[in-house]
Amino acid sequence: MSETLKNADVAALAKDPGTSKALRFGAMADGLRGSEILRIANEIRAMGVLGQKVCDLTVGDFSPQQFPIPETLKTALASAIARGETNYPTAAGMPALREAVLGFYRRELELDYPLESVVITSGSRPGIYGTFRTLVDPGDVVVYPAPSWNNNHYTHLVGGTGVALTCRAADNFMPSREAVRAAIPGTRLLCLCSPQNPTGSVFARDVLQGVCDDVLAENESRARRGERPLYVLFDQVYWMLTFGAARHFTPPGLVPEMARYTVLVDGISKAFAATGLRVGWAVGPVDVIAKMTALFGHVGAWAPRPEQLATIELLEDDAAVQAFSETFKRGVQLRLHALGDGFQRMKADGLPVDCLAPAGAIYLTARIAPFGRRTPAGEELRTTDDVRRYVLSAAGIAAVPFSAFAMKDDDGWFRLSVGAVSLADIEQAIPRISAALRALA
Repeated sequence: MSETLKNADVAALAKDPGTSKALRFGAMADGLRGSEILRIANEIRAMGVLGQKVCDLTVGDFSPQQFPIPETLKTALASAIARGETNYPTAAGMPALREAVLGFYRRELELDYPLESVVITSGSRPGIYGTFRTLVDPGDVVVYPAPSWNNNHYTHLVGGTGVALTCRAADNFMPSREAVRAAIPGTRLLCLCSPQNPTGSVFARDVLQGVCDDVLAENESRARRGERPLYVLFDQVYWMLTFGAARHFTPPGLVPEMARYTVLVDGISKAFAATGLRVGWAVGPVDVIAKMTALFGHVGAWAPRPEQLATIELLEDDAAVQAFSETFKRGVQLRLHALGDGFQRMKADGLPVDCLAPAGAIYLTARIAPFGRRTPAGEELRTTDDVRRYVLSAAGIAAVPFSAFAMKDDDGWFRLSVGAVSLADIEQAIPRISAALRALA
């Protein structure tokens, strides 16, 4: 048999699952769905390959042309590679980087943790997954807001029982203290994020402090009954991107006793436009972090050594951090305000749109709701995905609906991300959206 025929057979067999498709996967993988956000982003990339110009407001990423990483980080990374720093780091992360994270938190957040409370990860996602995997058993209840990023998927990965707290525009799509309090009895993990992805909303101090008080009261009751405690996963990867009067608060910063029950997840991805360098960390109770570190040692979830060394130099250079942050935040704000102002002008003109004033992150929460109208081709817009596809085809604007963030209501709310576009891109996009909406019958 020729090599060509053998290779053809292998290729054909690799594509053919056979007749027993249902038996080929484990139960978790069989029920797993891919990221809706990445599916939409891949659709946009495919359009770009075909030469179609799109204003891409989909993924939470940064264009290096619009938002380059700090020069300190860039120089230190190149230097680390030139020195041959390419071998394995320690599983918990290089001690000097863990110390740098602690120093950063002491300066910026007034949080003082021991070294054993920090584990370095390959971006922030392993910190989130590690928290789920370390604390949640199959069947355990996980509570999270809707919309929120990927908590429903992580719950599925560990076999948990997800409970989504549906949030409303009137509350800036953030969960109320009352809703959280009602949900926490029997809950194992409460997932919170501020600034929130996808909305850019932040927790008010009194609301977050009230939630902390309720968590502690719940855990005091459980301790008396000999039951497992309730933990809080606090995703704060966008905390350095808050605007105007908005302020960032942490559970341990407001209520120190929460340090026993809170895992903070963070990294350089969003604060320093360094999404591809994959340096994140989790900070929390020493015993929980020890178990997470053991887990990461088995799956190799650590950040690469050169990136860790470069991050040390960045975090220890307070002047560089402050200088970069000031310019970076200004660029993000200009884009968010331009986008928000455009939506407000369209709303004032009577078009079926709305938006919330951004408080943080890189996202505008916007509503595009021409439901029941018909396109020039005669197609009725019945769902948010119908609207998404119409705006993409008619205006060249790509956005992600809240349905990709565990939101069940199909009412036209979208996440618009400004990290990969210029101010000119946004200014040119607004008239196109307006024209597309005016063309509806």
